[in-house]
Amino acid sequence: MLVFLLGLVSFVGLHLMQAVAPGVRETAVAALGRPVYRIAHSVLSIATLCLLIYGFGQARQETGVLYYPPVFFSHITLTLMLIAVIVLVSAFLPAGYIAAKTKHPMVTAVKIWAFAHLLANGETVQVILFAAFLAWAVVVRISYKKRMARGEALPRPYKSWKYDIAAVVIGVLVYGAIVMKLHTLLIGVPVMAMG
Repeated sequence: MLVFLLGLVSFVGLHLMQAVAPGVRETAVAALGRPVYRIAHSVLSIATLCLLIYGFGQARQETGVLYYPPVFFSHITLTLMLIAVIVLVSAFLPAGYIAAKTKHPMVTAVKIWAFAHLLANGETVQVILFAAFLAWAVVVRISYKKRMARGEALPRPYKSWKYDIAAVVIGVLVYGAIVMKLHTLLIGVPVMAMG
């Protein structure tokens, strides 16, 4: 459990830096230069993610169950995950209505993903993981809203509804791949076995 918590705190903390301590990030960029900072940040992200994944696997063998969600929650989770994947895809395309209205589609997708998984999973370590990511997304979204109010961040300009269609089509295809195969390959649990 200790390794999991260390990995979780390290990974989430690293990705909270701009939201809670922007001066630290700017100091690091000034000292290292933007390219070196980006490389260092990427390496640390991968390292802390690996620590988190390893620790998660170990912690699952040590912790119990906090709650047993009703079976029908899994259907809600499946629906929310379709929405999350579509919103996530919109983050990588020029802005349609989805990206423009959600302001920060990647963070919105993480919020939906985390909440959806809290509905379907009551195992202690999973609850800690998804609650931490949900809290991270909320903090980042609040920070982004404040930065926008101060003029430090600009909303994504709307380009075309065609990108919404693309986000939906690609999102449905990616979601289908996750449900059919990828979740089992990457996570080790079939989607239909969740909950």
